[in-house]
Amino acid sequence: MSTVHEGPAWRFPVIGGELSVGGQPLSLLAARVGRTPFFAYDRALLTQRVHDLRQALPGTISLHFAMKANPMPALVCHMAGLVDGIDVASGGELGVALDSGMDPHEISFAGPGKSEQELGQAVAAGVLVNAESMRELRLLADWQARLGRAARVAVRVNPDFELKSSGMKMGGGPKQFGIDVEQVPAALREIATLGLGFEGFHIFSGSQNLRADSICDAQTKTLALATRLAEHAPAPLKVLNLGGGFGIPYFPGEQALDLAPISANLERIAEQAASELPGAELVIELGRYLVGEAGVYVSRVVDRKVSRGEVFLVLDGGLHHQLAASGNFGQVIRKNYPVAIGNRMLSDQREQASAVGPLCTPLDLLADRMELAQAQPGDLVVVFQSGAYGLTASPSRFLSHPGAQEVLV
Repeated sequence: MSTVHEGPAWRFPVIGGELSVGGQPLSLLAARVGRTPFFAYDRALLTQRVHDLRQALPGTISLHFAMKANPMPALVCHMAGLVDGIDVASGGELGVALDSGMDPHEISFAGPGKSEQELGQAVAAGVLVNAESMRELRLLADWQARLGRAARVAVRVNPDFELKSSGMKMGGGPKQFGIDVEQVPAALREIATLGLGFEGFHIFSGSQNLRADSICDAQTKTLALATRLAEHAPAPLKVLNLGGGFGIPYFPGEQALDLAPISANLERIAEQAASELPGAELVIELGRYLVGEAGVYVSRVVDRKVSRGEVFLVLDGGLHHQLAASGNFGQVIRKNYPVAIGNRMLSDQREQASAVGPLCTPLDLLADRMELAQAQPGDLVVVFQSGAYGLTASPSRFLSHPGAQEVLV
């Protein structure tokens, strides 16, 4: 029997025994949304996270939002007013970022499979393209000639090191991401030959890391690599994207990332960069860390079943909306996300129960034998840490159940 892990719940006040999001008690918010399931994102928590991060990190570091973590248009618009730039990973995301009011000069576009049309969008909009292949460079040159508009280019580098202890490794070894560091000098020569507007490097080693020492190590190696590669560049560096990797705790025993050593390391990096790469803007690109803890996924109990002595709470939502919480989004060994009965936060009637979705698969499991408040049909089950990689990272069309709503409050 696993114990309830409600650590993130403290971020959301309890009003009248109910969890509240954006100052709205959960049952009232559910009525306002109109139906369950839904994702709710708290504006105040988003704002506070950016503020706290800026207080912790050196002021010389630019902060970008990686909107693949959560591309909800209203949320992106809110974040655009808080951060220094937005990083996108598709033409669709680029459209949302441009609509947000973010200065196109502060938008960058990464991804290993950019289409010819997407590259054209990027050149037309004037955003920075993190080029990931020689093919992309040639297509950018074509669009530059066709539109009569300079193509802004940074080289996404697949480094010769990894982000240790990273949930997902995005660099080091054979990867579909970026241009292998050994091939970067040739790519830089091609940029010069094609007359593209070279601006810098994008070096993203990995994501979801809770070890400050690993992040510091990767950032230090990134600066050293960029300094070495800059010797081959056709123009001085304007920007160095150091990547992200900042993780958030999901499971019992995990501790929040300690920003103090990262801040101290970035101070050293900024001083070194001022000498070795004068004029280069240093960028940290974060997604999950900025939005993950500000969101919850809410579904309603539609049935309560007892099978051979075990309680099952059958919900109207499941893995088709929140794949990660089901354990089917990269977990090797399934662990429970923090879950609570959101309208019974102060109840002392507890039981061991599993929360399952409506899909015809045993994989549709949001809470496996957790200690929860005793729940009945109509109650609201909350999955915390749901502000990142939720709805758009899930198979929402699976079995043709209704989609989930999203609301920013």
